Amino acid sequence: MRALLAVLALAVLTAGCGSPAKRSEPSAPKAGSLEALWKSSGQAVALIPGTNDYSAGDLRISFLVVDNRGRVIDPPTARFWIGRSLSAKPFQKTLARLEPVGVPGVSKSSDMPPALYVAHVHVDQPGTYYVVGRPIGAVAIGGVRDLVVKDRSASPPIDSRAFASRTPTLTSTGGKIRQLTTRVPPDRGLLRYSIAESLAAHAPFVVTFATPRYCESRMCGPVVDVVDHVRRRFERAGIRFIHVEIYKDNDPRKGQNQWVRQWRLPSEPWTFLVGRDGRIKAKFEGAVSPGEVDGAIRRFLR
Repeated sequence: MRALLAVLALAVLTAGCGSPAKRSEPSAPKAGSLEALWKSSGQAVALIPGTNDYSAGDLRISFLVVDNRGRVIDPPTARFWIGRSLSAKPFQKTLARLEPVGVPGVSKSSDMPPALYVAHVHVDQPGTYYVVGRPIGAVAIGGVRDLVVKDRSASPPIDSRAFASRTPTLTSTGGKIRQLTTRVPPDRGLLRYSIAESLAAHAPFVVTFATPRYCESRMCGPVVDVVDHVRRRFERAGIRFIHVEIYKDNDPRKGQNQWVRQWRLPSEPWTFLVGRDGRIKAKFEGAVSPGEVDGAIRRFLR
């Protein structure tokens, strides 16, 4: 996720570039294959990934579709296929839906996309897979990318026990808000509880690891906005909401703080839902919409 904006910038800069050298005509793709679905789309481009940490099971895949002129293509839905190779027929087809990045009217940044496509598929085995996404709209375009699915995700897996991190709170720091968050204005509603005390109280909670000021992907601020926005809907239901920063003393020069290292997070931001039993029920890599967090809370924490 941290490379999303860099890749998008590269796509814009290199749009339309190509070699003038003559090339031999490629052979026609096999009928019904992923390659055929991709190349028959109109413009055939590469999908820009928003997620990268995959393990066998249910996958949440987010991505952007950018045309050859560097424009983001964003109808509400896109057809989505997954297969074991470009030459193979897809074994699963679904719809990817456009999910807003951040909270409309709250999250503001000129260097982040307004929305990402999100698709959900299931794979039984680790390995390298390929996916094709084709937005359903006026622009004929399709994107392709590979997915490396591992035996175990780099982030804490679903149904594993949450780490009892003694994360700082307004109480533990004596109200020293600058030690707790880089968000402006401060997200005080997300700084009341620690992970450890929430686990000890058997309270279900949502925790987001994000640094709005220093985030490399620029998605941390919008994700904190989303978690704080959803908090207002569920706080009276006994669900806690927690924000943990990424860097020691909120200084990137000092490296990751002890809580990020304890959770072994490969990137930022990450958002986890933890149940009364202390186990992780759902997780979101990178950007996540209010609707996704709301739906996961209703499914797993209520």
